[in-house]
Amino acid sequence: MVIVMKLNASEEEITAINEELKRYGLEGHLIHGVNRIVIGAVGDREALLSQGLEMMPGVEKIVPIMRPYKLVSREAQEERTIVRIKAAAIGGSEVVVAAGPCAVESREQVELTAAQVKAAGAKLLRGGAYKPRTSPYSFQGMEEEGLKILADVGEKYGLVTVTEVVDLPSLDVAREYVDMVQIGARNMQNFRLLKAVGESGKPVLLKRGLSATIEEWLMAAEYVMAAGNAQIVLCERGIRTFEPTTRNTLDLSAVPIVKELSHLPVIVDPSHATGAARWVGAMSRAAVAAGADGLLIEVHPNPAKALSDGPQSLTPVAFARLTQEIRQVALAVGREFAGEGMLSR
Repeated sequence: MVIVMKLNASEEEITAINEELKRYGLEGHLIHGVNRIVIGAVGDREALLSQGLEMMPGVEKIVPIMRPYKLVSREAQEERTIVRIKAAAIGGSEVVVAAGPCAVESREQVELTAAQVKAAGAKLLRGGAYKPRTSPYSFQGMEEEGLKILADVGEKYGLVTVTEVVDLPSLDVAREYVDMVQIGARNMQNFRLLKAVGESGKPVLLKRGLSATIEEWLMAAEYVMAAGNAQIVLCERGIRTFEPTTRNTLDLSAVPIVKELSHLPVIVDPSHATGAARWVGAMSRAAVAAGADGLLIEVHPNPAKALSDGPQSLTPVAFARLTQEIRQVALAVGREFAGEGMLSR
């Protein structure tokens, strides 16, 4: 249920509603929209309806939410959420790009990549310090040392830093270094981790699970938001199907569908979806045309030598060319892109 407050509702009236909800074992979540203030009430619907809250001062109306995900739904908040982190605003008019290596391998590697992707228009620097790999013999990441490198380089080039956390200990360490944490596909339904990320207050990039439905994906976001964190960016990265040609099957239809169902921003990861650098460009352009609020693209100064996911990584020069194309598509669909796609040699 959503309690819609009057435009002139006072802080005292809002507090009174929250106190009343607590009295009956319900949990209230305050959502500040552009044109209204609402309180998302999570709990027994019949208990809420029986308390006469609609008659309390400051209340305009009570609206039932039929979907299982309450707080992330468009019914709870009509206005789109814009996640603001430093100079990046994800979910607004600008298409925002996060770029960087799959794994942090060295300071030189990250710094070289950061300088080039920044010049091409990226706002976020991504890099993995904890790598959940299919094989236990594959490179597992530099962990805290990798986080230090990512934080230092991000600050030097004015880029928002984002990295994946894989469990509660890695979250505790990462939150001290990076601006945004990522929940990977394999952890989309790690509910303890989702709750902890919600409680951390850190902006979160939530990837869709390998075989997750859209509803399951949004319910994962609900876990984060119910724990108190509304700074959520959803990321479509392809799902597992019968088709073996690509690494995953990129579900671009999820972009407009999720934007219809939820107020949260949606970005697309064409690198993990396709698994091949030669297809990343086409899927990036298609994602922007479909309405994606941003892209997550793997870039490595020497993909042939990459310790993780080299075949799907673009070179900095290829990335710069792609941002020129992204900018044209963004403009064609009424969006903006800050990068000029300056080529690096």
